[in-house]
Amino acid sequence: MSSNDQFRVALIDDHEIVAHGFADVFGESPQIEVVATTGSVTELLESPAAADRIDLVILDLRLSDGSMVSTNVERLRQYGAEVLAFTGGDDANLMRAAARSGVLGVVRKSEPTAVLLDAVTRAAAGDTIASTEWAAALDSDPDLADAGLSPREREVLALYAAGAQAPLVATHTGLSESTVIDYIRRVRAKYERVGRQATTKIDLYKRALEDGLLPVPGRQ
Repeated sequence: MSSNDQFRVALIDDHEIVAHGFADVFGESPQIEVVATTGSVTELLESPAAADRIDLVILDLRLSDGSMVSTNVERLRQYGAEVLAFTGGDDANLMRAAARSGVLGVVRKSEPTAVLLDAVTRAAAGDTIASTEWAAALDSDPDLADAGLSPREREVLALYAAGAQAPLVATHTGLSESTVIDYIRRVRAKYERVGRQATTKIDLYKRALEDGLLPVPGRQ
């Protein structure tokens, strides 16, 4: 969080009416400061706003400059910002590309204002934003490699990724704390081996969602 106790947020969307509407939605939010609305990643990174830290970038998945989702997300994460994907359509390929690139979640432009406000505020704080659209896109992803977790590893991952610390996981599973930590280490290694990032606990939360080990919030 920035020194003025607000999250600094930028929007990349090449539709002017969307940009104006987005700025209006967050204009009265005490937690969100919209520092820039641009039409491309390059325009944002070259803007005065980029001279100071940007906590979160809301990125339209389909930009008219022809840029690729994976490239856009990579550039923004290298800059140091988290990314929340923003989409008006239901292109599963774009959502899968965004998920594989490390976005915190996918939010549809058609969502009610309250849902968008909640998602952006949580994402700005670094939380993963699970959605039924994101889950559905990943469910049908033919390129999602199987990490080959054992039943015990899946059990430990589900508990740990849901928020339990190692001591609590140990209590639930009947394992020692050191064994739980070893399981988590092995789970990370298995995901990394098949090219699925698992460095942080947020990464593990995403992997657990992708593999159906945790329910997607709001999904029936």
